[in-house]
Amino acid sequence: MSALTQRERVTLGLIAILTALAGVADYRTWSAVPRFAIATLALAGLAWVVSFATEQLGERYGPGVTGMLQSTLGNLPELFVVIFALQKGELVVAQTALVGSILANALLVLGLVIVVGARVAPDGVMRFSTRLPRDTATLLQVTVFIIVLLGLSLAAHDPASHHVKAISIIGAVCLLIVYATWVVPYLREDEAPVTADEAAAAAAAGPPGRVEAEVRPAGPRLSLRFTLALLLVAGVGSAFVSDWFINGLAPAISKLHFSQAFAGLVIVAIAGNAVENTAGLVLASKGRSDLAISVVKNSVAQIAAFLFPLLVLVSFALSTTLTFALAPVYIGALLLTTLALAQVTGDGEAAAFEGWALVALYVILATFTLYE
Repeated sequence: MSALTQRERVTLGLIAILTALAGVADYRTWSAVPRFAIATLALAGLAWVVSFATEQLGERYGPGVTGMLQSTLGNLPELFVVIFALQKGELVVAQTALVGSILANALLVLGLVIVVGARVAPDGVMRFSTRLPRDTATLLQVTVFIIVLLGLSLAAHDPASHHVKAISIIGAVCLLIVYATWVVPYLREDEAPVTADEAAAAAAAGPPGRVEAEVRPAGPRLSLRFTLALLLVAGVGSAFVSDWFINGLAPAISKLHFSQAFAGLVIVAIAGNAVENTAGLVLASKGRSDLAISVVKNSVAQIAAFLFPLLVLVSFALSTTLTFALAPVYIGALLLTTLALAQVTGDGEAAAFEGWALVALYVILATFTLYE
C-alpha cells in the first residue's frame, strides 16, 4: 500500500499552515478581511482533507456508503458554522448557510458535476442510478412542504402563524424519522465497488452483460488507520476554524459591503461545501458517475432532511432559535430547485446543457441575495 505522494504531502502541509495561521489571526484580531479570507481558505482546505480521506474509504465500500460518509463528514464545517452563528445571534447567516448549502449543492455543484461527467462520457451524456436522485427529490419535497406551509401561514397571519416554534419542532422530528427510515435500507443495499481486474474476470466467467457495481481503478493507497486519523484531525480542525470563520464574518462583510444573505448563501455555502465541490468534480472527471452523484445528492438529502431539522432542535439550547420560517425568496428558490432536480436527474441521465442550466439558476439566485 503506497504512501502519500509528494504533492499530497505538500498540500496537507499548506493546509496545516493555513489552519494555524487562521488561529493566530483570530487570537491576535488581525484586520477583518485578511482574517476572514484566511479562515475561509483554511475551512476549504480542511474540507479537502475530508474529501481526500473519504475517497480512500470509497475504495473499500460502495458508492452509497461512501457518498453518505463523505457527505456526513463534509457537512461538519457547515454544522459548526451554523451552531456558532446561532450562538452569536447571527440568525440570517445561519438560515442562509443552511439554505445556501442545499442550493449550492443542488444547483452549482451538481450542475458542474453533470457538465464534467457529460464531457468525459463517450456520447456526451452522464448516466447514473436513478434511485438516489428520486429519493433525494422526495426528501427535499418533505422539507420544502413544511417550509412552504409555514411561509403561507405567516403571510396570511392565520392562527397557526403564532405557533411557528411548535410547528418547527414537530416538523423537525417528522423529518428525522423519515430520513432514518430511508437511510438505513439505502446503506444496507449498497454494493461494494469492484476493481477493473475483477470486472474483467467477472465478464469473462459469466454471460455477456454489464457489471452492475461501479468499477474502481485500484485499491486504497492509504491504511485504514491513517485514513481515519486524517478524518479525525480534519473534523476537530473544522470545529475550531468554523468559530474563527464566524468571528471574522461580520466585520469582513461590513467592510466589503456584502449583505448577510449573500455571505450565508454564497460565501459560507461554497466554503462549507468544498468537500462536495472537490470530490464531486474529481470523481466525475474520472468517469465514476454513480459515486460523483452520490456525494452531491447525499449532501442535499442530508442537509435538508437531517442537518436542518437537527439544528432546529439543537437551537432551542442556544441563544438564538432556528425555525423553518424563511424569507419568501428562499421559499420560492427551494421549491423551484426541487422541481428542477426532479426534471434534470429523475431519469438517470443528464447532458452538459442541463448542468449549465442548474449553474445558471444558482448564479441568478446569488445575484438576488447580493441586493438583499
